[in-house]
Amino acid sequence: MEDFKSIKAPTVCFFDSGIGGLNLLKQSIQRFPQLKYLYFADNYNVPYGSFSHSELLRCVDGIFSSMAQYSPSAAVIACNTVTAHCAKFLRDKFSFPIIGIQPAVKPAVELFGGCHVFATPSTAESESLKELVSRCGGDKTEVVPCSHLASYIENNIFNIDDTKLQELLPEIVPQALVLGCTHYIFVKSKIQKRYACPVFDGVNGTINHLAEVLGIFDHFSDNLCQLSENVEFIGGDEGKNRAVLQYILSQP
Repeated sequence: MEDFKSIKAPTVCFFDSGIGGLNLLKQSIQRFPQLKYLYFADNYNVPYGSFSHSELLRCVDGIFSSMAQYSPSAAVIACNTVTAHCAKFLRDKFSFPIIGIQPAVKPAVELFGGCHVFATPSTAESESLKELVSRCGGDKTEVVPCSHLASYIENNIFNIDDTKLQELLPEIVPQALVLGCTHYIFVKSKIQKRYACPVFDGVNGTINHLAEVLGIFDHFSDNLCQLSENVEFIGGDEGKNRAVLQYILSQP
């Protein structure tokens, strides 16, 4: 059998407003180190969660137009807000497969009968999330906007203050929580400890979908930090994004 390293690697692009999408990129690198990765970010305009629909379209149109020049085999929208507002627009305009992340409402409701969904204000107000909750959430799912949580994580990723974080988390008593923003995943364990309930995110489902689209299988690697050097960062704060990726790849 031909070794996968000798085969020309498909190019996969990831996009997020900032560092949140690195959580998806990490899992993809872990599972598919044979792929070539390009990470597009727009850190200087974070947070996207406060943008209007028209502002979001204007931002992502230019970024995905730049992405198209690389002829990717697939692109992952690693941002719930952009998926909710822009996925259809992007799929209609570009010919390469575009995979979006959505809050993991369905598995949470299947296991616990209902859930609370933490989301940015823009995602919380989107028709896409409302439709998802209507279709999969039953009558015991509540969307909770978190106005400043994503921007706090983006700006303080290496210095998260637990007291400040607790102030940004809503006073609720959930039976299950769904993280509707990829930035929130960085503090998933702290959220789980605060509310003492199961916490879901959409990372695994999104990367599974990527594998289906590309028709690939897992090739787990033990040398993830070295593999991170092969990721190309385009736009945004490239130094910060690379440092965050190297950090989370070094974590167990």
